[in-house]
Amino acid sequence: MSDDAAPWLIVGLGNPGAEYAGNRHNIGFMVVDLLAERMRGKFKAHKARAQVVEGRMGPPGPANRRVVLAKPMSFMNLSGGPVTALRDFYKVPLERIVAVHDELDIDYPTLRLKLGGGDNGHNGLKSMTKSIGPDYHRVRCGIGRPPGRMQVADFVLKDFSSTERKELDWFVDRAADAVECLITEGLERAQSAYNS
Repeated sequence: MSDDAAPWLIVGLGNPGAEYAGNRHNIGFMVVDLLAERMRGKFKAHKARAQVVEGRMGPPGPANRRVVLAKPMSFMNLSGGPVTALRDFYKVPLERIVAVHDELDIDYPTLRLKLGGGDNGHNGLKSMTKSIGPDYHRVRCGIGRPPGRMQVADFVLKDFSSTERKELDWFVDRAADAVECLITEGLERAQSAYNS
């Protein structure tokens, strides 16, 4: 079983660089950015090719958790390398790793939390699963499917539409709440509160 002193590793999946910042594919980065803000932490470069914030999350007392927020700086399809290096550096058990990512098969702005599963064609998850196995938590942020004949790659690397942006702050906020609930109260509680 996991060592109680071990931190949780919350990985926001995305692509580094200003040109990707508002992309649908970068919602994982947006969520961990908000969590860092809530923890009053600043991201710092880590030798694992990631930006990290270390801190605590949750109410004072037994539910207060040590967490490491991370944004891999390797580009999405190579996320597994930095995640593995961070896991080893911080000695994080697999069941305390959480990936926050965009999900095509869920409508915008819908959240679903789960433990384990496939990668559904998501390159960030594919890379993580190849590196650490599939049994980590996922906070899946629905972005829906591309309209018409638009290619998936083009769709995920576009910024949220002006209509979507009206709900984006609320959606990112809710996803951040779901992450906090998952690590302080457990998966079942978080699923019943946030899965829609």
